[in-house]
Amino acid sequence: MLNDLLQLDLQLFHLINGEWHHPWLDAVLPLWREKKTWLPFYVLLAGFLFFKYRWKGLILVAAVGLTVGLADIVSSKLLKKNVGRLRPCQNTEVRAETRLLVGCGRSYSFTSSHAANHFAMAAFLALTLGRAYRRLRWPLLLWAGSIAYSQVYVGVHYPLDVFFGALVGILIAYIMAKLYLRWDAARVDAFG
Repeated sequence: MLNDLLQLDLQLFHLINGEWHHPWLDAVLPLWREKKTWLPFYVLLAGFLFFKYRWKGLILVAAVGLTVGLADIVSSKLLKKNVGRLRPCQNTEVRAETRLLVGCGRSYSFTSSHAANHFAMAAFLALTLGRAYRRLRWPLLLWAGSIAYSQVYVGVHYPLDVFFGALVGILIAYIMAKLYLRWDAARVDAFG
């Protein structure tokens, strides 16, 4: 059963990375997955939260940072090191058929930290800020999904890497959002 799942994962990788490509996506997706591309968005978001909610906004930004940090630790320090799955661009059996559009990276593949981190941020914000701004929920999750997809497209992760990375991020975001909302409700109760 595991072999069948891994074979399906490899076939889907070859479809996304090898067949479903376009010159426009070849130019955009390597940039789309980069932290530097998203830095202005992160700064604007933090500024908006601080402007709109003052000190509560600072706590929300800190909670997002903690959520993403936990997702990154679980993905890169716990899962990657213990599972030890080679990236497609590191695997000699797959590398020849991989369209590598960025550097391969030295760490292991499972789970994708990009997927874990971006889904942690998106899910946390959807569950907290999304209560007041309901229209943000789906765009946030689609944004994280597009970054996760780009990891497969550029040749550095298999689809299961990003799927389970997304699950890790969403699970951690769910737990952290529940804790944050519980803290916020207690704060409102205590201070009115």
